[in-house]
Amino acid sequence: MLDKYIIKHFLDYLRLELSLSDNSIYAYSHDIEIFRQYLNETDHSLLLNQIKQEDIELFFKYLYDLGLSASSQARILSGIKKFFSYLSQEKIITENPSILLSSPSIGRNLPDVLTYNEISSMINNIDLSLPFGHRNKAIIEVLYGCGLRVSELISLKISDIYNKDEFIKVIGKGNKERLIPIGKGILKSIYLYIEGERNIQIINKKNTDTLFINKRGTGLSRQMIYIIIRELAQKSGIKKKIGPHTLRHSFATHLIEGGADLRAIQQMLGHSSIGTTEIYTHISDQYLREVITEFHPRYNKEIEIISDYPENQQ
Repeated sequence: MLDKYIIKHFLDYLRLELSLSDNSIYAYSHDIEIFRQYLNETDHSLLLNQIKQEDIELFFKYLYDLGLSASSQARILSGIKKFFSYLSQEKIITENPSILLSSPSIGRNLPDVLTYNEISSMINNIDLSLPFGHRNKAIIEVLYGCGLRVSELISLKISDIYNKDEFIKVIGKGNKERLIPIGKGILKSIYLYIEGERNIQIINKKNTDTLFINKRGTGLSRQMIYIIIRELAQKSGIKKKIGPHTLRHSFATHLIEGGADLRAIQQMLGHSSIGTTEIYTHISDQYLREVITEFHPRYNKEIEIISDYPENQQ
């Protein structure tokens, strides 16, 4: 495992001997901390001198699976290589496990990730005066604000929204249930849709509790979500090839880049393990809220508290 004492010496080396700026030192510290968290979750007994190239490769596979952008992965790799180069130089380790690693070796069709400004542009380009404008805004807000899979989004029910507690209940892969914090601004978008467009629709009896409805009064298809997102991207001048998964990857990337706990991100995304080892670590709902409130760029940028939103009675 990585000793925080050794990390501190590395950061002192960057500051005192290399005269790096505070911003650069913070970036290195952030990248090494992500790697430290990963190692602590996967193998508590792994000593610094026992870390091999394959351990670092598995770490990047994990970041890839989370949907971290190529540029973020390349930056983290640079930080890790710098760290192990220092350890080798100081004779703390006998072999440098990162020396043969390069960005292409971790590439593998990395997903596109949107910037916060690109996502804001998509949201701002939604014409709320048109039919389904409020619905489409709520869809983008939920995908990016909660990191849902498209299958989870179209299955979301009104009764899954816990307004008072500011959580949504999601049924993910393997029928596993999880709670994800949801911001007041996203709740407001949902509320305006439910009380406006959705309220005047004729809804199929089987879909009375389905949150997002099409013009026929039934649930939206996966294909329709793709069409909504790609039309908004085109309208916003975004050239990247994107879909619902892009917003999920952006959710994870922005949280990681902000410094959020990997375990919390893993739990909100509905991932059951870190790396190849199954980890069962209970993280409280309150801690998830603290993580997303502190590190998600859109969380609580918001929008007044909604006092008249109907509370979930469950």
